[in-house]
Amino acid sequence: MARGKKGEKQTAKNGANLGFESTLWQAADKLRGNMDASDYKHVVLGLIFLKYISDAFEERHAALQKEPHANPEDRDEYAAENVFWVPKAARWPKLQAAAKQPGIGKLLDEAMLAIEKENPSLKGVLPKDFARESLDKRRLGELIDLIGTIGLGDKESRSKDVLGRVYEYFLGQFAAGEGKKGGEFYTAQSVVKLLVEMIEPYKGRVFDPCCGSGGMFVQSEKFAEAHGGRRTDLSIYGQESNQTTWRLCKMNLAIRGIESNIVWNSEGSFHNDAHKDLKADFVLANPPFNDSDWGGASLAKDVRWKYGVPPPANANFAWVQHFIHHLAPSGVAPPSTGPPRKASKPSSAPWSSASSANTATHPTNRKKPP
Repeated sequence: MARGKKGEKQTAKNGANLGFESTLWQAADKLRGNMDASDYKHVVLGLIFLKYISDAFEERHAALQKEPHANPEDRDEYAAENVFWVPKAARWPKLQAAAKQPGIGKLLDEAMLAIEKENPSLKGVLPKDFARESLDKRRLGELIDLIGTIGLGDKESRSKDVLGRVYEYFLGQFAAGEGKKGGEFYTAQSVVKLLVEMIEPYKGRVFDPCCGSGGMFVQSEKFAEAHGGRRTDLSIYGQESNQTTWRLCKMNLAIRGIESNIVWNSEGSFHNDAHKDLKADFVLANPPFNDSDWGGASLAKDVRWKYGVPPPANANFAWVQHFIHHLAPSGVAPPSTGPPRKASKPSSAPWSSASSANTATHPTNRKKPP
């Protein structure tokens, strides 16, 4: 990429603005050594998440110390402000002080376990394999020091969505590094933004049955807030069949304070629909199109196939009907975002469940709610 003038913002191919995110990424990538991007992303993003919740906790802790009748060690004081409780052994200053010690990996694993124990919504979400022998502890310590240079969870940083920008940028870079496989957990920000703008999710239930790292949900929340709405105006529902990707999604939403119902199961949305009774106002997804091994033969009589049984060797039509099945009577969904298909060209306007499968309702015909 060509260098811009000093102080000039550049735009990455994934749609993110290049600033300190790029600098942080370049430094973190140098510490990767010979580790695969698919493994390294969990190390980096796990530490970024830990730094964020620790920063938010420390700021709240300092504020409580100044209040005459407050108890800085009272968990309820943190829950009231939507701040995760961080046990003493898991607080960033303590961990960074031990960054150069050979046992830092074990300390991090114990810290993640302690956080999950104190915060049920994070159970099973955080990475806990920092002590593994294959992870260079010297590089790990340097990475901790690097991440420690950036404020992520204090009030000012949260207002600027500093962590959200870092997390989004890093996801995009890791996805690029993993090539085609990266598409399993990340959809380019520019594509996600376009889809959200098409369906205009001002208020209601948003559903993604193959939600990856949760980008559709994050952008939907941003859209609602940008148009005068509140974060609580949207209810988030999702499903993901890859457990490590589900963890990325849970962290991605947690750092933004987005409440959600995201379910993981290994069978996936076709064979174990986690939200069978859900009728969503908006369905947003970028599914694995042209999947020839989706097990369609065993689902020939499924209630979702209202417009015909999908071919067992290609999941495209199955995904379309799965979306329609979960739409409320006035619900909408954008067109498919998968690669070009040999079948007929899809419509460029959103679907409406109030019409037939191939009739679209254009977003300009829908009015913004009062």
